[in-house]
Order: sequence, then structure tokens, then C-alpha cells
Amino acid sequence: MIPTQPSFSLKGIGMLLRLVAVGFSSVAAILSTVQPLLFYYPLSVPAVMGVAFVLLLGAVLIHGMLTHVFNDLADFQSGTDQYSPGILSGGSRVLQTGTMSVRILTQLGISASIVLLLIAILFASFGYMEFAVLTLVGIWGAASYSLKPLQLAYYPFVGEWLSLFPTMLILGIAAPWILLEQIPVWAWQNGLINAIWCMAWVMVHHIPDRHADRKASPLKRTSVVWAEDAFGAKGAKVPALLYFVLIGVLLLWTAFTRPVGAIGAGIFLGYAIYLVIQMDTDDVEKVTNDEKKLLFLAFATAIWLGMFV
Repeated sequence: MIPTQPSFSLKGIGMLLRLVAVGFSSVAAILSTVQPLLFYYPLSVPAVMGVAFVLLLGAVLIHGMLTHVFNDLADFQSGTDQYSPGILSGGSRVLQTGTMSVRILTQLGISASIVLLLIAILFASFGYMEFAVLTLVGIWGAASYSLKPLQLAYYPFVGEWLSLFPTMLILGIAAPWILLEQIPVWAWQNGLINAIWCMAWVMVHHIPDRHADRKASPLKRTSVVWAEDAFGAKGAKVPALLYFVLIGVLLLWTAFTRPVGAIGAGIFLGYAIYLVIQMDTDDVEKVTNDEKKLLFLAFATAIWLGMFV
């Protein structure tokens, strides 16, 4: 039974931020392109770290706070989170556990949106256009993924490519874009690989929820749900594997100029593909354990690519 008067709490904020997921995706993407700036470029360390700090703060506010607020509200209203097995998937559980109410979460989402829009305006007003663009793309990703009328997460492949991919890619290339006033090839490579790695991980994240997503109203037809409909029971693995194949193609491109980076990332990728191929999609605990391994592999890939440019 959900308590009738849940309140705003630090515990609820902690649950909502889901810092483990943010750390292994957004933070990894940032570090992957900040490392080379520290190791290979004659840039001021305080300047690089200052930009990195702003990016990290933005990742927590947008990817941790705003995205999860919108996602929790949308999936609670459609009903999918109520049916989710809820180990790593199924939202932050602040609503299901009564830690926060729909009203509080809605107010938090509105307030965070207004504050972030004002921050974007201030960035633009003071000439920090890159930061303004980053903030607006982040807001777009959070809102378009979960909120009506778009609610792109409820359509196969659309949510990943139009909401998740742009936010992760621009976060990955942000530091060199801001500090070098250009985006080197290695930054594009790292940014693209890390963004698609995140998408592949999200596909595995959706596997335990696929039965709950079918019960949602409207139907949450994720790429995983679509693939299972199209290819049968084992089809749930197909979206993640497709994204891993795409990463492999990008690593072939990377290998022409950065063979050590590509080989190391390729080893991590090979293990990730093995994990998905042998995964029992009906064993929620096993999928969750494999998902945790994929998080570490994604982080290791980002750091490795950042070491060898």
C-alpha cells in the first residue's frame, strides 16, 4: 500500500538520480574525451577540470534528475513500472514505494525544467553558446523520450536515435568542442562509440521489462518488444546485438589511426557480445547480473579509448 502523504526527501532524490547508471554512462562519456585533453594537449589543467565539472553537474541534473523524473511519471501513468520486475529496471521506484508522490514528482520536473531553461538562456546571454546548446539538447532528450505528445521511448528505435543518442553524443564531444573550438576525429570516434554503447546497454535494460511494457497503456513498444514480436523469444537480444555490431564497425574505422585503442575496446566488445548471446532472457536475476557486467564494460571501453588517441 502506497502511503497517502509521501513527501519530498533526500532519500527520494538519491533514488531518483540513479547515480550508478549515470556514472557508468554519462560520466564515462565525459571522461573518455577529457582524458586526452589532459594527457595530449597543452591545455590548462584548471580549465579542463572546470569544463569537466560543469559537464558532470549537467549530466547529474539532466540525465540523473530530469530524465528520470519524466521517465518515472510517464511509465507510472502508462502502468509499465507497476508490472516491472524492478531490480535494475522499472524506474527509480520512488512512486511505487511511496517515497514521493506524483504531485511532488511533477512539481520537481516543472521546477527542474524551468531552472535548466533559465541556465541555457544565461549561457547564451554570456556567450557560452556551446553550454547553451548542450543544455537544450539535454532537455530535448529528456522530454522527447518520455513526455507526450512525442513519448519516443514508446516506439521501436525512435527513442534511442532521436532522444538518447543526441544527448549522449553531444555530451561526449563537448569538452574538446569547447576547449579546442573544434572536434578532432578521435573525439568523434569516442563520442559515437560511447553513445552507441549506452544504447546497447539500454536495450539489455529493457529486456526484463518487455512483458510489463506489453501491459502498458499506451503500449510501450520498445525496440526489445518489437524484436521479440518480429523474431520470437530470442529476438529480445537482437537490438543490443545490432548496436554491438555497429560499434564493431566504428572500431574498424578507429583501428586505422588508433590500433591499440581499437583492439582493447574490441576485446571488451567481444565479451559483451558473448554475455548477450548466452543470456537467458527469462531469468531476471541473470539478466540483471549481466547488465551490471555490461555497465563495467561500457565504462572500461570509454576509459580505454580515452587513454589511446
